[in-house]
Amino acid sequence: MILAVIVVATMVRQFFLGNLEGLFMCLLTLILFMIPKTVEKTTKIQLPMTLEMVVLLFIFAAEILGEIHNFYGLFRYWDMSLHVLNGFLAAAIGFSMIDILNREDRFYIQMSPVFVTMVAFCFSMTIGVLWEFFEFGMDIFFNMDMQKDALIQKIVSVKLNPAGQNNPVILEHIKTTKVLLDNGRTVTLHGYLDIGLIDTMKDLAVNFVGAVIFSVFGYLYLKNRDKHHFAARFIPQLKQSRRK
Repeated sequence: MILAVIVVATMVRQFFLGNLEGLFMCLLTLILFMIPKTVEKTTKIQLPMTLEMVVLLFIFAAEILGEIHNFYGLFRYWDMSLHVLNGFLAAAIGFSMIDILNREDRFYIQMSPVFVTMVAFCFSMTIGVLWEFFEFGMDIFFNMDMQKDALIQKIVSVKLNPAGQNNPVILEHIKTTKVLLDNGRTVTLHGYLDIGLIDTMKDLAVNFVGAVIFSVFGYLYLKNRDKHHFAARFIPQLKQSRRK
């Protein structure tokens, strides 16, 4: 409720500022806030309180703080931290889907802890890839620049090989790049503009880190549920599951 009140206040402010994009982000955030409770009411799945709190904070940090208040630009590691958390949470969800089937008498199939954690890891990485597809699509079709560009000082490319051979040419210590537009205007960049590739690969790399972290906790949890119960705080369960 506290987060919802903050979002509503932010939405009112965005309305008076005439920021329609910010207004849409606030509405989207309020809709996303409803998903955890909606899942619990419409399914037999019980979300742990810790998981629900982290999900709500994640949405708030990404949409309100990150997009509207530009925490992505103000804090260097804001985006990276959220992608690590995304990898962790997605692995927890993937883990829960297999673990539920593995423990229910109706669907019972015996799977080793290694296999379950591998599925959770792969599920998390797939979610990460799909998100990068979404960012790319928004950038191409709606000019959003969700894949943040970066200025780099080094190019390694076979396109620059004068003989057309498959041997890369290396340009180092690039100081400036001049971009000439159709109207004759020139834009000077302090380096070479990378169009999102580095951002995408960093996002996938830190998503990998988050997925690995949960996979380790998940594996230990499967080996000894009573001793290593930290992972259980992030694993959805059936409300009346018949545990094996």
